[in-house]
Amino acid sequence: MKILVVCGNGLGSSFIVEMNVKKALQELGIEADVSHTDLATSKTEPADYYIGSREIMDQLNDGTRKTISLLNLFDMNELKEALQANLS
Repeated sequence: MKILVVCGNGLGSSFIVEMNVKKALQELGIEADVSHTDLATSKTEPADYYIGSREIMDQLNDGTRKTISLLNLFDMNELKEALQANLS
């Protein structure tokens, strides 16, 4: 499974969220390849799931992508709950 963390520029915040996703997946016992990128690149990069802020996911979601929207990118509880709800 491939998970792509997406932010506007693909730099700081998406890298931090990528690390948090990896930690949360480990705690949940779920294996996945996780990386991060910017919004423009994510539109051409295939993944099973895309994770990011609601605003970014609204721009990315074309009806064919599975997106996971977060209200607070740095809330580990929200992230774990969203991963568990979408990947189980």
